Amino acid sequence: MDKRKVVICKDLKVELEAYLKALKFDKVFILTDENTLKDCYPVLKEISLLSSAPVFTVGAGDTHKNIDEVSRLWTCLCESGASRNSLLINLGGGMITDMGGFVGATFKRGIQTINIPTTLMASVDAAVGGKTGINFNGLKNEIGSFYPPLCVFIYNKFLRTLDHANILSGYAEMIKHALISSKEVYADVFSFEPDSGDLNQLDTLVAQSVAIKERIVEEDPKERGIRKALNLGHTIGHAYESLSFKKNSPLLHGHAVAAGLIGELYLSHKACGFPMSELSQIVYYIKTYYPPFIHDCDDYESLYELMTHDKKNEGGVINFTLLSAIGEVQINQSVDKQQILGALDFYRESFGI
Repeated sequence: MDKRKVVICKDLKVELEAYLKALKFDKVFILTDENTLKDCYPVLKEISLLSSAPVFTVGAGDTHKNIDEVSRLWTCLCESGASRNSLLINLGGGMITDMGGFVGATFKRGIQTINIPTTLMASVDAAVGGKTGINFNGLKNEIGSFYPPLCVFIYNKFLRTLDHANILSGYAEMIKHALISSKEVYADVFSFEPDSGDLNQLDTLVAQSVAIKERIVEEDPKERGIRKALNLGHTIGHAYESLSFKKNSPLLHGHAVAAGLIGELYLSHKACGFPMSELSQIVYYIKTYYPPFIHDCDDYESLYELMTHDKKNEGGVINFTLLSAIGEVQINQSVDKQQILGALDFYRESFGI
């Protein structure tokens, strides 16, 4: 059996049940958040092998992705008799697949995990690729590991439970995948109108986006080379996200990435010759659908400091993934502080902040 794969399901109940029957494990556990317990767990409960599986539930939202919750989950597994041969099914968005993957990677030095993403963000990004992690010391995903799940089951009917803000959040990662892929994919993704509610078109784009990430991860699973392409928009985006938590007005991850893309494509224009005509098109698209992240010049030093702690940095130098053109990725790019501050200015000017 091919264990490490992504399955885009037509019938989650049938396909997951068949997979579990072919898998060896002694006990199975399910991790949810408060929302997926209500909206998505009933589908799993209908599977005979899962009907009596213990369910561990955490609060919804990234603020719960911390070491205290991980410690509680370790305790739950211990008290429920989990062993190294047990299986943990992570049913939720990126917070659940990140944290559940980390719990699986660390409990008894590693137990089997399966990811069932329930948000667009998790489906196209967080649940795929084997990165796990939790937030720590005010920094996004500061503690974690590479620990691929046995399988990822993507069931697009779960996307029907999402609000518009969460659809937009996941779509930002699809925009990123398009930018690092090709002009053809770029045209497909930028022709979609997130406000249209056309979930059939979205399903097709999801499959395309997942395939892009799978291909990159397969080539570079430990992020030593081309996988760094997936970091486009994330150096500035993670800084925006961390600052939003400090301001007690947390941004959804994809909204931060959308904002980060604007700044990093501006740096791409300045440092790598990315065309201004395409930068303007992308800024227009993001402005059309995404609300602005409100901040001012007084936040610049904090944002810059947050960027210096980014995990992608080497030797104290802030590392960016930039583009010279759509589909032409330039990894390990360094720019000076004034250029970075200029990118923050460009974002605020673009939104009229």
